[in-house]
Amino acid sequence: MFTANARTRQLNGTCTSSVDMELFLHYSIIPSLFIILVLSLLQRREHGRQTDDTSYLLGNHFGIIVPLDFVGTFSNRWSYGIAFGATANKIMFLFSEGYQPLQVPQWAQAFVLLIGGFEVGLSFFPFFACLSSEFRLTSSILGFCYSLLWFVLTVLQISECPHGQFVGRYETLLFYWPSLLCLAFLLGRFLHMFVKALKAHLGWEPRAEEKPLLEAHQAKHVKQLLRKACPRERKKSWFQTRVYDWDPCFQFPSRMVGTIVLAFICLYLFIIIEFCMFVFVRDKLDVFEGKLESYVALMNETGTLTPVILQVKELISVSKGVWVATILPASLTSVSYLFHILACYRKHMKRLWAGDKHFLPLRFHNPSPSESVVAIARYSGWQIAYILWGYLIIHVMQSLCGLMIMYGLVLPVTHHRGLEMLRRLGLGILTISIILGLMILQMWIAASFFLQPKLGPGDKQKPLALNNRKAFHNFNYFLFFYNVLLGLGACLSRLLISCVLGTWLIARIDRTIMQSGYEGADMGFSAWIGMLYVDHYHTNPVLVSFCHILITGHRERKLQKAIKYWCLEQSAGPRISARSRTRWRLLQTLINNPRLVMLRKSKSGHGSQEFTQILLTCSES
Repeated sequence: MFTANARTRQLNGTCTSSVDMELFLHYSIIPSLFIILVLSLLQRREHGRQTDDTSYLLGNHFGIIVPLDFVGTFSNRWSYGIAFGATANKIMFLFSEGYQPLQVPQWAQAFVLLIGGFEVGLSFFPFFACLSSEFRLTSSILGFCYSLLWFVLTVLQISECPHGQFVGRYETLLFYWPSLLCLAFLLGRFLHMFVKALKAHLGWEPRAEEKPLLEAHQAKHVKQLLRKACPRERKKSWFQTRVYDWDPCFQFPSRMVGTIVLAFICLYLFIIIEFCMFVFVRDKLDVFEGKLESYVALMNETGTLTPVILQVKELISVSKGVWVATILPASLTSVSYLFHILACYRKHMKRLWAGDKHFLPLRFHNPSPSESVVAIARYSGWQIAYILWGYLIIHVMQSLCGLMIMYGLVLPVTHHRGLEMLRRLGLGILTISIILGLMILQMWIAASFFLQPKLGPGDKQKPLALNNRKAFHNFNYFLFFYNVLLGLGACLSRLLISCVLGTWLIARIDRTIMQSGYEGADMGFSAWIGMLYVDHYHTNPVLVSFCHILITGHRERKLQKAIKYWCLEQSAGPRISARSRTRWRLLQTLINNPRLVMLRKSKSGHGSQEFTQILLTCSES
């Protein structure tokens, strides 16, 4: 008889949804191209082509649409981040290499994945283009319709097949609720944009101002640099001292916010996928355990393989428990890395702004500009991939540590061998303590007998000058043979510590795990450094403030010059009618161009003939 969960899995195994999201991904390119075409038609090109070009018939229409400024965008950051979050399911679809529209050889898989990346980017391009477009009324309508299309189809897929074959009930909802939440946010965002744009169009509200070159937080940073340092600093809380201190003079760019939001959602989906794989493997292991139990029962527990089978069953049971128990600590470790990466980004950027490059390896003090430009394109994708693979590696490492704890401490107690376990543990601790004690003793002897006294009472350490040289040479000779054996343990400990730290910090793209001199082989760290330099050169508050002062001064000079000419044209005397001013300018034009007098249309009247005669006299003279 099936359990409820098993019945749900069996029921969903025959469920076929009327919505194929992979097929819709291909067809969504059609409305996406339409939206891009409309926005491009509205977009004006800043520098028009020459009139002899064949494209002059288009005028200055069909400008290039920019989905997101990956360098200098600090406004509307969370909207862009949520738009990135809406792509999480498709990113994971590409990450699992499930995109196989064409049957190609193994060596051509990279090109297929490249095409898949372009297709996903083109499919979700309207979200970003509508958020960043200057034509808020049109872009809000198009963005709302496109988001509503994705939202309705996602809800339809979830409602038709809500359950799955691994987790059971509401498995599809577990996978798609982050994207649904992001799409719902985008719907609200586009609706808010439409209302504001409509009010501005009807004149109920002032139109949005042009995006300033100098952001408010950048101006605060420059003001803080010019302000005299205060001797008394404000008291910080425990959270600000130990965890994170918010800085009003610093903001993360939209690229970093979008990367972190997408990394969070992809990490969640990756954990769900991993748990589904665990459920699949667990079911297979349960079947295998059933066969082992049948064999033991058949042999009446007297077979030669019975002890081995019992140990294998125990290993399977312990492994399943340890793997589930380490999901939470591995997840928390990866999440903490995401927050720590933001903190390191702010710390490194502030150091670069101050001209401090000592925290960087020497070869990264002057990176190649081309490598830096490519690095900022790579960083976001690589950061997400590093977090996902880092979580899996950390989970495996923590599971191995859990197995060691179980077999070293817990299982001996459950098997009534606690005293033997304590004895072995005590011997191990005693051996390590003696080794460490001998190493400390060597340090104490060297400091007490083989170094000369301090040069002054204020010195913290003795000078590096040998004393008692004969005793020192005998000390070295007799410890030479012992240190050979001690070096073997030190070498193994070096290897173990390197493996532990390397696997533990594999997701930390902001820190290299290579030794000094080999940092260039760490491509992730190189991408991090290149990204820092691009942001440093393009968003440095001092540099942006300087450019802002130059542009503002240039605009003010142009405005003053225009005001000056306008004031010269205005009369300082009594008010003159527009007709008189027009006639005076006409007289000045005809005096400067005498041939125009004969071409004027003659008017009846004594005044007109008199005016013409005066002009002719002036022209002859």
